[in-house]
Amino acid sequence: MAQQAAKRIRRTHSSSPSLLKGIGVAIAVTLVAVIIFALIIGLTDLPDGVIQAVNQLIKIGAIFLGVRAGVAKGAENALRSGALIGVIYMGVGVLLYALLSGQQLSFLSYLIDLLMGLAVGGLSGMLIGNMQSK
Repeated sequence: MAQQAAKRIRRTHSSSPSLLKGIGVAIAVTLVAVIIFALIIGLTDLPDGVIQAVNQLIKIGAIFLGVRAGVAKGAENALRSGALIGVIYMGVGVLLYALLSGQQLSFLSYLIDLLMGLAVGGLSGMLIGNMQSK
């Protein structure tokens, strides 16, 4: 009984290092995927619609892998932690895009990106949180 209670306490504890690890993994995955995709774009003539769709898939995959790295299986706070990882990752992405591109997207575009990060991160956290821990 005491072991189960201790295990439950460990699973509910959300630590900043885990969140930072998740965000770091998501950013690293994005960098690698974007470099590979940029090489593919350089060798082919892809339409803008395909490029935009692949960019969204890269973001979704990066958030999922970041949440997987930052949230323990069976964690009770997995939804919240996953949502935090997703929204912070997208917030960093939005900020970098605005600074590096020099372009200003509409507030709605930025908000949609942040909400996508929140939703994908939260769903990923729910999935991982419902997995059985070893």
